[in-house]
Amino acid sequence: MNPFDYVRPASVAEAIAAATVPGAAYLAAGTNLLDLMKGGAARPGRVVDITRLPGLDRIDMLADGGARVGALVRNADLARHPAFAAAFPAVAEALLSGASPQLRNAATVGGNLMQRTRCAYFYDTASACNRRDPGAGCDAREGENRAHAVLGWSEGCIATHPSDFCVPLAALDAVVEVEGATGRRDIPLEAFHQLPGTTPAQETLLAPGELITGLRLPPEAAGFSAHARYLKLRERTSYAFALVSAAAALRIEGGVIVDARLALGGVAAKPWRARAAEAVLAGAAPDRDAFQRAAELALAEARPSGDNAFKIELARRVVTRAFLLAAAGTPARMPALPASPFASETGAHSHA
Repeated sequence: MNPFDYVRPASVAEAIAAATVPGAAYLAAGTNLLDLMKGGAARPGRVVDITRLPGLDRIDMLADGGARVGALVRNADLARHPAFAAAFPAVAEALLSGASPQLRNAATVGGNLMQRTRCAYFYDTASACNRRDPGAGCDAREGENRAHAVLGWSEGCIATHPSDFCVPLAALDAVVEVEGATGRRDIPLEAFHQLPGTTPAQETLLAPGELITGLRLPPEAAGFSAHARYLKLRERTSYAFALVSAAAALRIEGGVIVDARLALGGVAAKPWRARAAEAVLAGAAPDRDAFQRAAELALAEARPSGDNAFKIELARRVVTRAFLLAAAGTPARMPALPASPFASETGAHSHA
């Protein structure tokens, strides 16, 4: 690990001032940053510890039906918050699908949004990686790439964004609150993460020194609470990134879909909002045929980035299954995940 300055500010303003130095990085739980620093994939010259900043650890259920979540709220605390989980069940289910209980007890909301888009070649400092070293090339293009992107990728990078949490947030029009040297601003979560294009190292819309202070879910998002699910398919049942995932949400009135939301994970360098698929479901009956049509539209622009053509059909099946689960209704209590010792089934439902 390279030498670095360590700063522990007492206020948001002090944190922003400290982080405007080139090469600075914010530290909360460090579940991603410290791993990358230990392996040499990240080499910040200054670490700004924000863990003691006041007022960033609150969960506020708002009078209009929305919610505001501070950047330092722990993933486990948010997933288990009764009112939040009832209003936004797909978000809670996604949080509980990520990492391990130990990491969920430490990791923060802001840190989850800021975790790096990465693959094995990013971690391996002997490999060429445009995200780690701009202009170096992308060894994943001709390497082991069966888990890589099928949407929105470029010759510069084919890695996928690892977050479970961000997938339903994109579907539900969440907004990221940030503060920087020029003041405060809001960024739609759907636009927050960037596709690689020719500049893979530019992963978010944040300007240097800007700090995530919170996250908002609009009141309209709670309108999907009766029919919302998150489905994650992975190559092992515990502690693995999604090979493909989907957040599906429906509003059903009189046996007809009046509104639908869909976002996919594991298929691109950002959570992938599938608006064309949402539109085709409006006015349709909530049945397999409609959901399969939506799945076709969601993957209409997909193309392999390597040895991963299978992911396109896999994603179609995951989308269809996620919508079928959502149409059946949000369970009063989320079922145990397949890897959990509390799971009562064999794990068949973890397959698309």
